Amino acid sequence: MSTRTAQAAELQERTRITVALESNPYDVIIGSSMVGAIGTALHDLSIRSGTKILVVSNPDVARPYGESCISGLSSAGFDPVLLEIDAGEEQKNLNTLSSILNKAQQEGLERTSLMLALGGGVVGDMTGFAAACWLRGIGIVQVPTTLLAMVDASIGGKTGVNHPRGKNLIGAFHQPRLVVIDPLTLNTLPVREFRAGMAEVIKYGVIGDPELFERLEEASDLSDPAAMDPVMLHDILVRSAEAKALVVAADEREGGRRAILNYGHTFGHVVETLTGYGTWLHGEAVAIGMAAVGQLAVQKGLWSEDDQQRQVKLIEKAGLPVAWPKLDHEAALRTLRGDKKVRHGRLRFVLPTRIGEVIISDEISNEDVCRCLESLR
Repeated sequence: MSTRTAQAAELQERTRITVALESNPYDVIIGSSMVGAIGTALHDLSIRSGTKILVVSNPDVARPYGESCISGLSSAGFDPVLLEIDAGEEQKNLNTLSSILNKAQQEGLERTSLMLALGGGVVGDMTGFAAACWLRGIGIVQVPTTLLAMVDASIGGKTGVNHPRGKNLIGAFHQPRLVVIDPLTLNTLPVREFRAGMAEVIKYGVIGDPELFERLEEASDLSDPAAMDPVMLHDILVRSAEAKALVVAADEREGGRRAILNYGHTFGHVVETLTGYGTWLHGEAVAIGMAAVGQLAVQKGLWSEDDQQRQVKLIEKAGLPVAWPKLDHEAALRTLRGDKKVRHGRLRFVLPTRIGEVIISDEISNEDVCRCLESLR
């Protein structure tokens, strides 16, 4: 057996990370072939046999993994039913939410029933929000199948849908009962989606893990899952989940420190809103947003041009965009002012000070933003 094969075999064992909330802590389980073994994990949570589970997915995910998920749940004694919805950021709206709630009513989901999100961040956000709304809140299990959802969206309880005037303006905090990450689902993930997920991984390096950032710099390839070393991929999933779990446990409802997880997202949401949902993948918009806010930090004298160039080079190494699109400055400012992270009318940005350290600041003026965006042209 080759060393690479042996290392991959060792990763078959499951890694369990606890999101240590004061109320209702839960685990993130990372392990190969877990999609078909979710039923066993639910029994470990003392979920009763016969519990009805609404599995929400999209056709691209349900085709390779839906049958395995449903049959595994059925074999474990649960009563699952599958609902397929159209995916894509442009589908993250109240109409899609209604389709999930309608199915919940048709299937007679009770307070003890569960919803299970099998898919990427869009499916996870909408299913989580539906679970938060149905009967004033039922359990949700997150089974992310994209890198972005694995390292970010599935952990932390943020759920919601988009409003035409802004991203995720309608939503709720609703923590999952369990998160199950099966790295094998990345085998069928389009390369563009994988690269989008790498934006969130790079984010963790910038906001608090300089060692991860350096490892990513040393990696031979970050843009193609087929070319990535399986040990490094496993390490990325574990370190990212641990970082997210630590921040969420310290600040469950984003009252303070958790806001650092929005690094790159403030400008990124502007890109998504003004170009139309679906033009850029979320991770691509975050990558552009990180490059933009890095330039803002250089402009304010908070971090060095050298660190900014390291960040830009790493983003580009992952096959992600860094150039700011041609957007009207006034429209960008209006979108920023409508962002849910605004406090008392003041814009709040997560600004880098060095690789591995960021601050949260509301000392950014409209003039600062316009000067930054002009320089990005």
